[in-house]
Formats: sequence, C-alpha cells, structure tokens
Amino acid sequence: MNFDVIVVGVGGMGSAAIWQLARRGRRVLGIERFDIPHTMGSSHGVTRIIRLPYYEDPRYVPLLRRAYELWREIEAASGERLFVKTGSIDASPEDGELFQGALASARLHHLEHEILTGAQIADRFPAYRLPADHRAIYQPDGGFIASERAIVAHVRAAQSAGAEIHARERVLEWTPLGDNGVSVVTDKGRYRARRLVLAAGAWMGEMAAILKRIAVPERQVLAWLQPRRPELFDPGRFPVFNVAVDEGRYYGLPVFEIPGFKFGRYHHRGETLATADEPRRDPDAKDERLLRRFADRYFPEGSGPTMALRTCMFTNTPDEHFIIDRHPDHPQVVLASPCSGHGYKFCSVIGEILADLAADNGSSRHDLDFLRLGRPALKAS
Repeated sequence: MNFDVIVVGVGGMGSAAIWQLARRGRRVLGIERFDIPHTMGSSHGVTRIIRLPYYEDPRYVPLLRRAYELWREIEAASGERLFVKTGSIDASPEDGELFQGALASARLHHLEHEILTGAQIADRFPAYRLPADHRAIYQPDGGFIASERAIVAHVRAAQSAGAEIHARERVLEWTPLGDNGVSVVTDKGRYRARRLVLAAGAWMGEMAAILKRIAVPERQVLAWLQPRRPELFDPGRFPVFNVAVDEGRYYGLPVFEIPGFKFGRYHHRGETLATADEPRRDPDAKDERLLRRFADRYFPEGSGPTMALRTCMFTNTPDEHFIIDRHPDHPQVVLASPCSGHGYKFCSVIGEILADLAADNGSSRHDLDFLRLGRPALKAS
C-alpha cells in the first residue's frame, strides 16, 4: 500500500503530526505499536504542564506561542477542552539557574510576569510552602494539557481528514528506497511512502540507529496524593509549578480527574535503561518515599493518602534539548524528538513542524537550529 507519509508512533508528537499532514491533504498512515492512547511511553498520566517563561532556553518561547495557538485549533476542531489555564510558578534560590533562566525568558520575550518571594507565594496560593529565600516567576498563562485526551482528539481529527491509523502493529524495519521513498515492514504488513516520520518516543534509538547513544530512556514515576484541604489544590487556586529545592527539581499540577494533586521529580531515581522495554512498570515503596518527602515538606496540605503512582519514561539527549530534523543520510526520513522529559507541551507545534519537514522542500518557518541533530553537543557525544 502506498502513502505520501507514514508516521511511526501515534503518541503526543505523532498524533499531532498525522493531523497536520491529513489536513494538508496528504495520504498519511499512522502506525502505533500499543493502544491509542496507551500507558507504556511518555504521554500518559492525565495531564502535562504548559508554561511560557522557559528557563531551559529562551528560543523555545516562540515555539510555545505557536503551540498555544495550535492547542486552541485542535480544541476547536475536536470540541474538546484540552487546555486548562492555572498560571505557572518557576521557582528556585534567587541565584539559581531555574529562576534566572525563567526571568531572562520572560524579559526577553516581554511575557507578563511577577517576581514573588516564597512568602508571597504562600500568601497568594496557600497550598505552597516554598523556602523563604526562593524567588519565583509567576506567569498567568501557564496551565496544563489533558494529554491523553489530546492524543485522541488529534487522532479523531486526523481520521476525519482522511488519515489511516493502525494500533497494535509493531514496525520491524524500514528501508530507504533511493532518495524519494521508504518501505516499512510491520508484523502485519508492508507499506511504502514518499516520506517517513519517526516519532516513537522512548523507542527512537531502536527505530533510528543514529540515535541509539543519544536518545536514552529513563524510568520516571508520578504521584497523586489526596489533599487534606482539597480546595487549595483546585485548578482555580493552584498554579502548575516547576521548582528547584534541596531535594532536586520537581514539577506539579492541581487535582484533575484523579482525586489527588500530581507531581514528580525530574530524573526521579536516575534509572537509565538500555531499552525502552525494560523499565520496572510497578512503582515501589522507595519511589513513594522519595516523592512523599517532597510533598511533606513543601505541600503539607496536599500530603494525604496516596491515590495513584504511575511509571512513565523520559528519553534524554546529552544536552536535554529536543531532536527535530531530517535524517542526515536519508532526507526522506524525519526524526521527531526525544524530548528529555519536557516536550509534551510542544506536541501541537512539533506536529506542524514535522509536517513541514515531510514536505517536498523540507523547510519550516520555525527556528530549529538549536534542535538539529548536527549541533555540537550531540556531535561531541
């Protein structure tokens, strides 16, 4: 069977790319190894944070602005509420990389923001108990995306636009056909297309050998704890957060669907994996203790009984920036991500970029230089 584009991986990035391709009139096939949506990768767990004053690099901010526009477009197309606005807090010691980076991004891109002390945060948002010497950027446009709902919304919109999508079908190999095509073999069939988009998340190193050493899966655990004062953790009173404290860097969100406030620790226990098929899927007592210590200290009104613990995966690059590029040896193949644990918020715009790169001219209006495969940090690795 022949297609214009085949997309491997129908998670956050892949589903958005399929919709963007289908709405441009491309004949597109999406292939997903697991269910749609599923709990084996990086996009499950009900919600994902979206925030604007990006401390990681201010060059992400224009991408985020476009991401917001495209999240609204898929909401309109699907009739689903996918984005919930709560405001965002980025906090660390005043001289810390997180606070200083968020402040620099906010100022460079003229983002509305306030600088707050730990005490001021607690006065305004009583669930928080951050250290007094911390400084925070409060930005009112932050919030969260309903991550699994968004995948379904993108898939349904893509199907309505003519896309064909297969779940529970595993890609075994792909082979370039000169410079103008590709063959994809799965456990259920063989397909051909002019372009191939690889958006396989934690399995990217297996899909593209060139990424094997620079796309490293890592086990991550998320917790939901029942608040002792639930009203303080409502989306209307609890901004999403990204904070650096003595125990590490943590992120969190208000109560939504699961009856607990959600949070996790970046690079949880540092459990890197040889392959994405080997993580311990069941969280254990050590996982729970590590997360509870944080909640007990900084969100004591939220540190009630455990409601849920779930394992997901990061896929980390050496510099923790994304990889969005064409394959250097096979220009008809587009590589999407890995996103080092902070990519979901960008799914809507990365879908647009992947559709751009899969076009005949392979160009995008977005600045992708710092996300290219050939950047110095990746060459050194």
